[in-house]
Amino acid sequence: MASYIIALDQGTTSSRCIVFDAKGNNVAMAQKEFKQYFPNDGWVEHDPEEIWESQISVAKEAVQKSGISVQDIAAVGITNQRETTIVWDKKTGKPIAPAIVWQCRRTAEYCGFLKSEGYGDKIKEKTGLLIDAYFSATKIKWLLDHVEGAKERAKNGELLFGTIDSWLIYNLTGGKVHATDYSNAARTMLFNIHTLQWDEELLKLFHIPACMMPKVMPSCGIFGYAQKELFGREIPISGVAGDQQAALFGQCCFDVGNVKNTYGTGGFMLMNTGKNAVTSHHGLLTTIGWGIGSDITYVLEGSVFICGAAVQWLRDGLGLVAKASDTEALAASVPTTDGVYFVPAFVGLGAPYWDPYARGAMFGITRSTTKAHVTRAVLESMAYQTADVVNVMKKEVGTTYCSLRVDGGASANNLLLQFQSDIMGSNIIRPKCIETTALGASFLAGLATGIYSSQNEIASIWQIDREFTPAMSEFERDERLRKWHKAVRACSGWEQRN
Repeated sequence: MASYIIALDQGTTSSRCIVFDAKGNNVAMAQKEFKQYFPNDGWVEHDPEEIWESQISVAKEAVQKSGISVQDIAAVGITNQRETTIVWDKKTGKPIAPAIVWQCRRTAEYCGFLKSEGYGDKIKEKTGLLIDAYFSATKIKWLLDHVEGAKERAKNGELLFGTIDSWLIYNLTGGKVHATDYSNAARTMLFNIHTLQWDEELLKLFHIPACMMPKVMPSCGIFGYAQKELFGREIPISGVAGDQQAALFGQCCFDVGNVKNTYGTGGFMLMNTGKNAVTSHHGLLTTIGWGIGSDITYVLEGSVFICGAAVQWLRDGLGLVAKASDTEALAASVPTTDGVYFVPAFVGLGAPYWDPYARGAMFGITRSTTKAHVTRAVLESMAYQTADVVNVMKKEVGTTYCSLRVDGGASANNLLLQFQSDIMGSNIIRPKCIETTALGASFLAGLATGIYSSQNEIASIWQIDREFTPAMSEFERDERLRKWHKAVRACSGWEQRN
C-alpha cells in the first residue's frame, strides 16, 4: 500500500516540499526562495507564475531525493500562505496582475473608510475577522478596480479568484478544479463562518461577482488529482489548509484549549475552541481551523505580521549575518540588548494592536550599541509580540496560565525560546518535527486516504524535543514589558497623515 505523502508548503518567501512517511518522518525536502516585490511603500507583491514554477520544481526535486517510487505516493497535501490574492483568466489560466500578498497595506485607507461607515460589526459577526487590509476582500476589489477591463470580465465570468491553495490546485489539476478549503475561505473576509457559504451581502459590498469564487470544501478529502505528467501518475490532492491551521493540526492540538505559535515570516498563535466560534473582544480573530466531513473546528487567532521576516531583514537588508541561523550565536555573545528595543512594524502592527500606520523603529541606541545588541533586540521582538497575544488570549478564555507548543524555522533558536518562556512566565514546548505546517497538511491528506484511521492515531506520532521553563524574575519581566509597550506606543500611527 502506498504510504508516503507529498506536502507542498507554499510560504511567503519560499516554496518547499517535504516527503513524509506514515510515521511523520521527514524523508526528503527541497526548498526554493522566490522574489519579493515592493513597488510602493507598504506594498508587497509576488509573481503567481513564479510561485507555481518554484513549487512544482521543489516537489519534483523532493520526490527524486527521497528515492521512492511514484507508486509509493499515496497523496498530496497543500498548505499555504493565507490571504494572498490572485485573479486569473479562466480560459488561459494566466494571472491578470501580480499577486497581492497578505502583508500588503495598499488598501488600508479603504479599510479605514469601511470602518468609518460602520461595517465593522457586521463583518466581524459574519466572518469573525476585523476589517483590515490583511484579508483578501479588499485586495480583490483593488484588482478589479485597477486592472483595465477586469470589472467587466469578472461580471462576464471570465475571471477566477483564489488564494494560493486554489492557485496550486488549479495548476496541479490542469485547470480542472477551482476549489479551496474552509480554513482558507475563512480568511478572505467574504466567507460566513457560521453558514459555511460565500456571503452574498459581503460580495455585493465589495462588488465581487460570485462566479469568481472557488468551491469551498472540507480540509480533509479528495479535491482532485495532480496530473499524470507532473509525477508519472495521477495522485489525489486530499488535504488542504492555510499554513497556520495546518500547523495547529500538525502540532496535534486537537483538544479545546490547546495552543500553538508558529514563528514564520509572521508569528501566528492559534487556540482550538472546538465547535464553539468564540467572539473576541480584545483584537483576536475568530476563524475556522479545519473541516473534516461535516465537523468544523473553530479557533481563536492572534496574527503578528513580522517575525522571521525581521531576521531576513537583518540578513538581506542590513547584512549583519550571512544566514538566519547565525543570529543565535551573535545574539548570545551579549547577555542583554543593553536597553535596545526593536519594534518590527515594517507593514504595520497586527494583533492585538491592528495599526496599519505603525512603522518599524529601534529605541535605546547608544554609542556602545553593537550589531549583537541589535540582533538580540530583533529576536526578542518576536517574543514580546507573542507574549502580547498570549496575554490577550488568556483574557478571552479567562485563564491565568497557558503552555505553548511552538514551531516554524525560528523555533530552532534556543535563545529565542528561553526568552519567550521568561517573558511569558510559561512553559514552551518544541516538538521533534518543527516543520509542523507541512506535517499538518500531510496528516490531513493521510487521514483522507486511509493512511491514518483517526486523529488519535496521528496524536500518537507527535513527540516533544525540548521543554523550556521560565527563569526570569517577575520584577524583571514586568520592567521589560513596560519598556516594550512604551516602544510600541511610540511607533503607533507613524504613517497617518494628521
